[in-house]
Amino acid sequence: MALAREESSPLFAGTVAGTLKLIFYLALALVLMVLDHRNGWIWRVRSSAAIVVEPLYRLAGLPAAGMRTLSVAFADRKALTDQNQRLREDLLLANAKLNHMAAVAEQNQRLKELLDTQHSLELNVQLARVIGVDLGAYRQRLVLNLGARDGVKSGQPVIDAHGVLGQVIQVLPTTSVVMLITDADQALPVVIERTGMRTVAYGSREGDELVLPTVPMAIDVRVGDRLLTSGIGGRFPPGFPVGQITSVQPAASGMFMEARALPSADINRSEDVLLLHDLAEPAGPPMPATPMGPPADLAPAPSSSVAVPVRPKALTAPAVATSGVQP
Repeated sequence: MALAREESSPLFAGTVAGTLKLIFYLALALVLMVLDHRNGWIWRVRSSAAIVVEPLYRLAGLPAAGMRTLSVAFADRKALTDQNQRLREDLLLANAKLNHMAAVAEQNQRLKELLDTQHSLELNVQLARVIGVDLGAYRQRLVLNLGARDGVKSGQPVIDAHGVLGQVIQVLPTTSVVMLITDADQALPVVIERTGMRTVAYGSREGDELVLPTVPMAIDVRVGDRLLTSGIGGRFPPGFPVGQITSVQPAASGMFMEARALPSADINRSEDVLLLHDLAEPAGPPMPATPMGPPADLAPAPSSSVAVPVRPKALTAPAVATSGVQP
């Protein structure tokens, strides 16, 4: 269908005026291209226009640039927050491992000390582990992981690497209860190492030290003296460290001196202990030895040439001793 005359483009109209316009525009374009090619005028115009238009482009791109900057900032902040959280977790884990390694090293050192103590003793000892603690105002008890099934008996002494800890007072099938030497119901025969004086050390009401309430006034007792087990009573072997005297003062009665001592054993820190199975020898004179005949140096020398018959009833100790002497 043919277009209406009023809808046709005036530039490409079929009239003479339209053709002249087209020729004029083409000539102007050719002139501008030649001038731009020779002198670069269009480039200068374009450059000047770009300087004027560039702020408008920047202004139009500000919202998109702002959104992009904000997104990058939030992304970086989130990444930094996550990285910081990971570093904090790694630091906490490293500290936990370091503390665990320090605890294991300390435990290994305590076990080494116990093993050294076990090897230095000529007694039959048994290693036990503390699984329960009852350190109250009037009770100083420990619970061990060994019981009657392991051969533990009531009254057995308990030591650690530094000294006497207490004794077993209750035995169950798989566990046992130890009363510490600082318990108010405990009494331990001791000897002062420097002077050799024997006395009895009792647990204090405070539960952290030992009390010697009956030290004679004339006895030389000083701060720093060591207390050892005396072996009296046959319960604790002699010579084990018990404590060290920290104070000496007159007793309330005025008839004795009262000394206080700190235990040598780690009462509040011991995790592994030793149970003594061999007790001390009973107090008193030794049993008479079974007679075994005359000594070897008084026995008659054997003779291979002459055999002297001797009647059994003539074998008396004086006769044998006399006959055994050679002129």
